[in-house]
Amino acid sequence: MAYLFTSESVSEGHPDKVADQISDALLDNFLAFDPESKVACETLVTTGQVVLAGEVKSNTYLDVQTIARDVINKIGYTKGAYQFSGDSCGVISLIHEQSQDINQGVDREKKEEQGAGDQGMMFGYATKETENYMPLALDISHKIMYELAALRREEDEIKYLRPDSKSQVTIEYSDDNIPQKIVTIVVSTQHDDFDEDDKVMLKKIENDVKKILIPRVKKQFPEHVQKLFNDDITYHINPTGKFVIGGPHGDTGLTGRKIIVDTYGGKGAHGGGAFSGKDPSKVDRSAAYAARHIAKNLVAAGVADEILVQVSYAIGVIEPTSILVNTYNSKNVNLTDGEIAKEVAKIFDMRPAAIEKRLKLREPIYSETAAYGHMGRTPQTINKTFESPYNGKVEKEVELFTWEKLEYVDKVKKAFNI
Repeated sequence: MAYLFTSESVSEGHPDKVADQISDALLDNFLAFDPESKVACETLVTTGQVVLAGEVKSNTYLDVQTIARDVINKIGYTKGAYQFSGDSCGVISLIHEQSQDINQGVDREKKEEQGAGDQGMMFGYATKETENYMPLALDISHKIMYELAALRREEDEIKYLRPDSKSQVTIEYSDDNIPQKIVTIVVSTQHDDFDEDDKVMLKKIENDVKKILIPRVKKQFPEHVQKLFNDDITYHINPTGKFVIGGPHGDTGLTGRKIIVDTYGGKGAHGGGAFSGKDPSKVDRSAAYAARHIAKNLVAAGVADEILVQVSYAIGVIEPTSILVNTYNSKNVNLTDGEIAKEVAKIFDMRPAAIEKRLKLREPIYSETAAYGHMGRTPQTINKTFESPYNGKVEKEVELFTWEKLEYVDKVKKAFNI
């Protein structure tokens, strides 16, 4: 019997994502001026206020207020009518030094003997369902949000958009897990106050989403996915009515509260640890990236059509306590999932320091991850500039989304005789 699966995404202007982006901007600045910084920054945003908290061990000092304000303005919160603006909000910093009890388990005389920054389990997932090896419902949801933000910045076809928005996509699957059609699309977008009455306003927003936004999203997909967009889709567009009050004024935002949006949209599994604001010594982040890297390379190499990788750690311990592989009965090799996991452990060094080195995680690469998902993105090399009243100016060439690279496919094929 056919079944339905749903994933959601949120925009860069969603209050939780505002918090994530501020936390990751702080992390990037610490790493730009001191690559060995140990950082765990949490952010709270609400009406007219930003609160920064967390623990840091670094040789640099930052103007955290300016960094936070720049992020808020870049997102688009620049008007007094939003009740939250980068130029006028208060910024309170409660950041303090990292506990020595934690640090002694992480820092070692030899870098390669670095212990895990915390205990816990992390997951990576990949599927042949899309070209970027991500679940389709989440991929569509992310693209809806990304294109809506692009339309807001263009101020051409749609001029009334504000930064806060959410999307949700439901897809019908066949018994053999093949997408059949898109059943429901939900889009809630913050907007300016209209002079017209509410019914006229809602009708215009609904028409613009269906006639302008969705076609822009649809054409980004290959033909077989475009066919899933059909005339029978049920749309819920701003289903509660007006959405003028939004962003941190409408809802308080916190770092790390959109971990399913950040990963696989409910597919696979999640260990519960957030990413944003954490330097790569925190395996919540680095090992989750490494597990995605493994899963994606295994699926791309043809080991299985769908793979979940779990890795776990004990704080201060170098080697992972376990590595698990689940192929969901989709494997294309004559090995058990346990045997596949043993081969994975031989191919991929999962010690924390090895992960940092392999994926180049001690670089200021994290601001770009903090909206529209950490996984399924396109690896690229860019130049970034950081300026500080205390440290001057530094320019960095950095490689983004290294965990999405497929440079291990040949090694995997060789190991599994594919």
